[in-house]
Amino acid sequence: MDNQKDNGEMLAALSDGMADAVAKVGASVVRVHGRRRRSGSGVVYAPGLVLTASHVVEREEDLSIHTGDGRTLPARFAGRDPSTDLAVLRVEGLEVGEVTFAESEPRVGQLALAVGSRGRGDGPRATLGVVSSVGGPMRTWRGGRVERYIQTDASPYPGSSGGTLIGVRGEVFGILTSGFGRGAAIAIPAGLARRVADSLAERGSVRRGYLGILSQPVRLPDGQTGLTQRGGLLVVGVEDGSPAGNGGLIVGDILATLDGQPVEDTDDLLTLLTGDRVGRSVPAGVVRGGELTTLDVSVGERD
Repeated sequence: MDNQKDNGEMLAALSDGMADAVAKVGASVVRVHGRRRRSGSGVVYAPGLVLTASHVVEREEDLSIHTGDGRTLPARFAGRDPSTDLAVLRVEGLEVGEVTFAESEPRVGQLALAVGSRGRGDGPRATLGVVSSVGGPMRTWRGGRVERYIQTDASPYPGSSGGTLIGVRGEVFGILTSGFGRGAAIAIPAGLARRVADSLAERGSVRRGYLGILSQPVRLPDGQTGLTQRGGLLVVGVEDGSPAGNGGLIVGDILATLDGQPVEDTDDLLTLLTGDRVGRSVPAGVVRGGELTTLDVSVGERD
């Protein structure tokens, strides 16, 4: 009987803790009205700023949000990033506390709650599951690429896109989106979502870089380079005056690493050509004549 009582108390404590976590985050989750057929969710992540899913904001004018305390406020479009399916709105007079982003990615198997807004002061709605996988990069069914992703079996309710995937302590693991996967519940991890949101709020878009090479994946020579990865990108063309050309890359080189990270295919390279690497000189590990050498390449920015 004592064991049953202890187990019951543990379950009650866990249940109460999850309810507290939903209430904590739910105060910062809002309803976003930016498309004709169905509204979505958003989350207050900084003073006067709401982060949501890009596909929730079909139009860029006549936007509004509903807060958890029942207020309706006009919103202004700040920017969007189709690659991560994220968008940012500016809202004056919001006066809603911001969420707390998790400092690290969740582990597979951790309990997770998908929290979205019901709208018009009705409070949040939540579903419970686990973190099913964490990985990246991922090619979406629309042809885009996302650097990192979290998949969960906590199936969100319709209209929860732009809401949050949280842990049992209320920390935000990521921003939910249904824009990537045919039925898959995906969240953009907190760290990536915050970087994208800051860039959108500052300049309306995300900086994306380029090297100016044509390439194709190849297998690296076994045991000759000291690298543990299996493949790299064979350079088959270099644009005149490009960052790659100015940095010394030539046709026949195999690009193996960039800024210390392995490059085995085009998805790897595109993932690395983002964020604070754009406009910065980074080391490029190149296999030339069977030997590994390092070149300094300044990553260019696409218009």
